[in-house]
Amino acid sequence: MKQIKTLMMAGILAGTFVSCKEKQPSNDIIISKPVEKVEPKTTQKIGDYNQTVDVEWVGATYKVAVERKADTTLPLVDDGTGNKYYDNKIYVRVIRQDGSEFFNRTFSKQDFISYVDDIYKKNSALLGIVLDKAEGDNLLFAASVGSPDKNSDEYVPLVLKVSRFGDIKISKDTQMDTVGDVQPTDKNKQPVDEAEYDYDEDGV
Repeated sequence: MKQIKTLMMAGILAGTFVSCKEKQPSNDIIISKPVEKVEPKTTQKIGDYNQTVDVEWVGATYKVAVERKADTTLPLVDDGTGNKYYDNKIYVRVIRQDGSEFFNRTFSKQDFISYVDDIYKKNSALLGIVLDKAEGDNLLFAASVGSPDKNSDEYVPLVLKVSRFGDIKISKDTQMDTVGDVQPTDKNKQPVDEAEYDYDEDGV
């Protein structure tokens, strides 16, 4: 009898030992973390606009029409954070009272590249050209080349002169505090945002 009790105790102890070794069920819920897909950023446009203003110049009234459009054929530019933008082409027309064209020229960044610093020669865009004023034999335009990010204040101010003979002269703007009839009001003084001006809805 004593031998039977000993065998029963041995069986109970063995069962207890085995159950202790079995893995206890866990209440933890395991969820696999989804793999985040990195969507490629869409190439952005700085914004198309057009502006038409009248100006008294060399004894007559002229209509000056400026239009900015993104050009998908130009090299893309980067704002420094990986966002890609299309560069712009800007069309400038000066129209006589009889409707004939005195001046018609398409500008790209390449027309101004020799007048900007090296850091702006690659990742920059032609931001804008706006009529500043008529002065003597010249129409003066404010132009700018710089970062495509509208929140940036990194740009090079330039002056574009069109003479009464249709000749063009480009130079850096060294008198940024001197402004003419069309004034940028943005805190960064960039003459590029169509919201800053009154536009002719018929435009060009």
